[in-house]
Amino acid sequence: MNGIPWPLRLVTVSLCILPLTGSGFQYREALPGYKYQFPRDHFEHEDFRTEWWYYTGNVTGTAGERYGFELVFFRAGARHDEGARHDSAGKSAWTVQDLYLAHAALTDAKGKRFQYEERLNRGGPGLAGASFDRRRVWNGNWSSQWAGENQTLDAVTEHFHFHLQLIPDKRFIIQGENGVSQKAEGRGRASHYVSFPLLKVSGTINSTEVTGRAWMDHEWFTEQLAPDQVGWDWFSVQLDNHTELMLFELRRKDGSIDPHSSGTFVDARGVARHLRREDFSLQPLSYWQKYPVEWRLRVPSLNLDITCRPVLRDQQLRNYWEGAVDYSGSQTGVGYLEMTGYEGPVKF
Repeated sequence: MNGIPWPLRLVTVSLCILPLTGSGFQYREALPGYKYQFPRDHFEHEDFRTEWWYYTGNVTGTAGERYGFELVFFRAGARHDEGARHDSAGKSAWTVQDLYLAHAALTDAKGKRFQYEERLNRGGPGLAGASFDRRRVWNGNWSSQWAGENQTLDAVTEHFHFHLQLIPDKRFIIQGENGVSQKAEGRGRASHYVSFPLLKVSGTINSTEVTGRAWMDHEWFTEQLAPDQVGWDWFSVQLDNHTELMLFELRRKDGSIDPHSSGTFVDARGVARHLRREDFSLQPLSYWQKYPVEWRLRVPSLNLDITCRPVLRDQQLRNYWEGAVDYSGSQTGVGYLEMTGYEGPVKF
């Protein structure tokens, strides 16, 4: 989700999705038994309504600078007929078949600044898109360019810019069970969800040379949340003992946690283990405005008991919170925390 994160992880994605729910095009559902094909599945899935590629990472500079970065690309399907997914003679290059939203954010720990920008484009004549043929996902001059499984991120904004090379230190994993990450009861209320849990990062942020580690999520789906779900809390955890953890909980309108909340533990060899809701607990410890920005995470079967603390307490983007965090306790590490639905129910 960005887990759910979704990673929409997000966000303002509802701005893109809501106007499209009347479409007559029949999008595919995320169902168990999906046959993944790589590298093809790292790129666009235009027969599903919603898709995102989510990058978050923690890096340091040679003079002790500490940054958290986020670069996210969203695709929202806008097809209205069965022929819409195929180009045809006479169709305008400006015909809207997909909308593309992107977010870029930078957490500057030393400068105590959090900055973000967002943009929205139609596909149009190459303005934004995702392409297996080009091995690229982009929105204007923000992009993720692939060479095999190595990925190069570029983003230029009014306030910051970065150029980062990401090299997998572990193989990607498929989240969930039987090919889907189930988010609610019912057919198709799930996503196909692939993560790179540990990417080595090098490059520049503004004029600073940096190195560190990143997490990448890619999800595609047509339906996900149930009507009684309002949002989620999502954690990526990259521990110093070379293991990784992803946990998310789905919050309901009545304040309860949906039993489809789940997670994944990745051991030092890169072997993934699915975690069900009863395998872990998430306890809020302190708040910034509406958001619980400090948490206690426990996974008893792993002897893991850690506290999540934000690098900066204010890392809010429009109507959700997502930012760089540190972990301490039985293990130490870094990661990202995303919280949605605190400003109102998330809608797809």
